[in-house]
Amino acid sequence: MRKEARIDTLRLISTNPVDRLARTVEALLVVASQPLSVEEITTATEDEAERIETALALLGERYREGRSGIVLEQVAAGYAFRAAREAAGACSRVFGRPVERGLSPAALETLAIVAYLGPCTRPDIARIRGVAADSAVAGLVERGLLAEAGREPSAGGAVRYRTTPLFERVFGLGSLSELPRLEELGGDAEDIRARLHAVAERRSA
Repeated sequence: MRKEARIDTLRLISTNPVDRLARTVEALLVVASQPLSVEEITTATEDEAERIETALALLGERYREGRSGIVLEQVAAGYAFRAAREAAGACSRVFGRPVERGLSPAALETLAIVAYLGPCTRPDIARIRGVAADSAVAGLVERGLLAEAGREPSAGGAVRYRTTPLFERVFGLGSLSELPRLEELGGDAEDIRARLHAVAERRSA
């Protein structure tokens, strides 16, 4: 393509309304500290949801695995950028995973329980782990990996907790449905399943 033709093409793209909207959406996702939903982007841009989805599709094509070092991904809470798989190793060597780094065994056990059984309460977690869960839950809430999800219906009911979109991002999940099946966790799977079912039965009794 001649230089003049390329310049004309670039000018045409730059003046395309959807492309301009895509650049705005791109900027929002870059500066956002967490995934943005279509509704949030619609509010920020004062545009229509259908056009936002078209812009996201355009960005998804630009930022896809094998084409860019940055990938646009859709998670439970909306859309966000992440490093492409081929760049993940280099990124982790420079930045690590600060939210995940330093999680204690107690915190990881608590996260697993809430991810598989949640929303659940601190007493639920304590019954499964066999020890108090107050400290582990408080630390995970502070890190943004757990959040409150209402209370038990009984009078003075305990607070329920659920995992957050940040949990899914940190552990590379599109949604909780992508968690490994208990059968894939090895020899302790039956014991884990039995304890989870026991707590679930007590909650529904």
